[in-house]
Amino acid sequence: MNALIVATIAGGLAVDQHGGPHGQLVVSLFAWGVFARLWSVSPAAHRPALLACLVFATAGEVFLSLLWGLYDYRLGNIPLFVPPGHVLLFHLGTRIAARLRGGAEWWVAAPSLVVVAGLALAGRDTLGPLLYAMFAACLALSPSRRLYATMLLLALAMELWGTWLGNWAWRREVPFLGLVTGNPPLAAGAFYAVLDMLVVATAAAWSRRGRPAWDPQPPASPMLTPSTDSHQAATCSARSSSR
Repeated sequence: MNALIVATIAGGLAVDQHGGPHGQLVVSLFAWGVFARLWSVSPAAHRPALLACLVFATAGEVFLSLLWGLYDYRLGNIPLFVPPGHVLLFHLGTRIAARLRGGAEWWVAAPSLVVVAGLALAGRDTLGPLLYAMFAACLALSPSRRLYATMLLLALAMELWGTWLGNWAWRREVPFLGLVTGNPPLAAGAFYAVLDMLVVATAAAWSRRGRPAWDPQPPASPMLTPSTDSHQAATCSARSSSR
């Protein structure tokens, strides 16, 4: 699944850009198919997180692109592959975060702060400090720090690929704020960190409601607390039970 997600995102963006008039439709159908596959193989206890990610990601795209105008997709729309793509990236992030050692998030946060500060002082990305503050807030407010650090890097990789191909572009002048940013901003992953914090909080709230009647003994979900010591054990247990 992890390899399929990477191929879907990396290859899908290339097909969207160079696949002709029907490229975006093909990518959208494929992305939704991979999402359906992920949903079908995921334990019932994990599905609220997938659904929450889909809903929050869709709302976030509408606000950031269509309403705020922070970036624009090449056709002026929100491609249909984008919402499930966020879910796939979230799933990949939880799997990578499960393999990181405790404290690894600071090896991402500290160098990122230096680069963000340098770009801001040079006047190249004055939106960066605001985005980094959002990322730092996620680190402070949630125990899922390794997930947010992972998403900062995953999102940057995807942003660099997508903007280089020309699938979307960030506006140099940030609407309403009088700031400037790069294409993409280094700390663009802060939006993904906020998204995933909302997903983790929603999934945790769902689990506190009690065990649903249709799932009397749901397995431990690594999506709820990706930074806890039990996360890796829960992931291994889930993999063993799925074989």
